[in-house]
Amino acid sequence: MRHKQLAAVMMGTFLVFGSLPFSVLAKDNDNEEGKYATKDEAIYGKLEANGDLQDMYVVNTFHDAKPGTIIDHGNYTDVRNLSNLLDIEQMNDGKVRFQVEKGDDNFYYQGTIEHRPLPWNIEITYMLDGKKIDPHELAGKSGSLELRIKTSGNDDADPAFFENYMMQISLTLDPINFAQIQAPDANKAKSGKDTMLTFTIMPKKEETFIVSADVTDFELDPINISATPAAIPFDDPDLGDMKGDMKSLSDAIKKINDGVGDLQGGISDLNSGATELSTGSSSYMNGINQLNQSSGKLVGGSSEVQKALQQVAGALQNAPNETPDIDDLKQLPEGLRALADGLNETANGLDELGDNYNKAYSNLAEAINGIPNNNITKDQIEELLKSDVDQEVVNQLLDSYESAQKTKGTYESVKPVFDAVTGTLDNVSSAVRKMGDEANSTAAEVENGLDNVDGLDQLGDLQSGISELASQYQTFHQGLVEYTNGVSNLAANYPGIDKGIKGLASGTASLEKGAGALQDGTEELEGETSDLPNEMQSELDKMLEEYDTSDFEPISFVSKENKNIDVVQFALQTEAIKVEESEDIEETKVEKQGLWERFLDLFR
Repeated sequence: MRHKQLAAVMMGTFLVFGSLPFSVLAKDNDNEEGKYATKDEAIYGKLEANGDLQDMYVVNTFHDAKPGTIIDHGNYTDVRNLSNLLDIEQMNDGKVRFQVEKGDDNFYYQGTIEHRPLPWNIEITYMLDGKKIDPHELAGKSGSLELRIKTSGNDDADPAFFENYMMQISLTLDPINFAQIQAPDANKAKSGKDTMLTFTIMPKKEETFIVSADVTDFELDPINISATPAAIPFDDPDLGDMKGDMKSLSDAIKKINDGVGDLQGGISDLNSGATELSTGSSSYMNGINQLNQSSGKLVGGSSEVQKALQQVAGALQNAPNETPDIDDLKQLPEGLRALADGLNETANGLDELGDNYNKAYSNLAEAINGIPNNNITKDQIEELLKSDVDQEVVNQLLDSYESAQKTKGTYESVKPVFDAVTGTLDNVSSAVRKMGDEANSTAAEVENGLDNVDGLDQLGDLQSGISELASQYQTFHQGLVEYTNGVSNLAANYPGIDKGIKGLASGTASLEKGAGALQDGTEELEGETSDLPNEMQSELDKMLEEYDTSDFEPISFVSKENKNIDVVQFALQTEAIKVEESEDIEETKVEKQGLWERFLDLFR
């Protein structure tokens, strides 16, 4: 019994002195100034389902803390010591004073903050079957869901965090509730049966992310949002090989531009040749039409000559003893020479027409032959389309290439017609000139025969000569008729050829215009890519500079008065959206006992 009483006295002494404030026991360190190496701040925020801030508290960590009194700064509504059982004093001027005990190498305390804006505006909206819905009304619903998360800088907060911090937003989607998940900007991963979506927002960036899915009995776990300094170490990348590739690309573009220049020059020559050919073709068609129109007179005149010869020959044969009117006969050579002059004039016109046609045809052939025969394969075209070259320029280049090849193919198909025109002109001109020569020769023979007629003896020779001349002239006249029929057919068919030539000229004119525009484009492209390696290096430097936050000096989120800040990070979480379960819960009341009652229970 005595031992039991002694134990009770000792326990009572312990409880009495143990109930005294620890701040009294630690009074020896009150006058000493505590020190620390660095301070971290971890900001925890509870958000509503739409992204609005509900509650926020900060866990402050003091590294390498030395015993003594430390003053921190922050307008907290409540503080809690997480390292020992000593009290933390909140002062009226926004200061927080606490005591670091020996052995507390890292000291922690928690402070609750109200009415302090986060550095980011976070807006989360929900659409079900195309209609906006309050997240509190969404639990248990089914349909087509679109969840939209929008982030931007908060003008009411220090911009240093928005400009230097990288955010990550993570969602966990249960396959029981979510199907056909679409999130183009997210990094997707599997966590067991669940789908994890992670979105990243770089410093200084405002983003909008969309998640769409078919939902059944909708429920959503909390959305986690973290923000940490974007202290990403960027080493200068080795661009040696890439610069070489860019130099090769730049050189290739220069060659393309040079080739397009040559192509444009060739197409220009082609268009000039086609234009000359079109002009020559028009002249040729006009000449053929005029020749066809005069063919009737030519044949009519020849028929008169033929009829006259036949009448003279018939008269001499039927009345051999009658002396014909020599003066009438002497008009025959004159008519033959007039016919010969007309034929020679026609032949000269055909020769001039043939010379102009051959010149235009030669220019066209030279221009067409100047178009390269290089066949670009489908794989080469696809490779060119996949390159970094301006797609509009590539398409113009391909169009010009296809048009040039089509023009060349058309020319090859109609070339026999062009060649036939040249041969026809030469043959017709030679035939007409030969008929003219024969007409002159016949006139000379008739005239010579008439000059030698002195009496009836020579008249017999004249009669024989006239009969033979009439017979030969009939053959000549038949040839003239066949010639004029050929001219008539040519005049009827040539408009189709001329139309094709004019279409070719029109096509080459459009091709030349397109080639000129292509040349301008490739010249501009060459100018823009001539210094491509250095420009690439410059753009890369700008990009690295934009995201390089290595010179960022950490600052306190709680108060600018706080110094030696090392790491400040944010961990935010939205409330979950869950279907409420109704359960009857019986509350068990527990009678509260004071310290003295519990002490007395030890002896009862």
